[in-house]
Amino acid sequence: MACSEKQVMVVGIDDSEHSSYALGWTLDHFFVPCTSNPTFKLVVVHAKPIPTYAVGLAGPGAAEVLPMVEADLKKIAARVVEKAKELCINKSVNDVTVEVVEGDGRNVLCEAVERHHASILVVGSHGYGAIKRAVLGSVSDYCAHHAHCTVMIVKRPKIKH
Repeated sequence: MACSEKQVMVVGIDDSEHSSYALGWTLDHFFVPCTSNPTFKLVVVHAKPIPTYAVGLAGPGAAEVLPMVEADLKKIAARVVEKAKELCINKSVNDVTVEVVEGDGRNVLCEAVERHHASILVVGSHGYGAIKRAVLGSVSDYCAHHAHCTVMIVKRPKIKH
């Protein structure tokens, strides 16, 4: 890597408040203080689920439902991307690449790290307990073990009443 070439930071986003918080936190701590010359090149990646996974691989009526599911997933992806771009613009971070890649979030983010030669991957934490994490699987846990870079899991602090 050339000395003048910036390191790449990939931020994984979805339609949750957890990932919006993680992106905002990352912008505030790594990009806003040095908007004129950030240390990192920012790549924001949204993994759009594959419609057949969202519906279930087979079953009666799946063929009729797939186009509607695909349309909904495209709308969600467009909203997620728009929200991410808006957050970046509001924080005066204009040099950002935003990608939507179809697939499982765990694989999409690990592949984005490889494709962009990222040195840091940032993901939000949903704060699942051990049982829910074991059943559902956690994108952040998977990436922490499989991404070939430093992984930063940003967890929103609990608000004390």
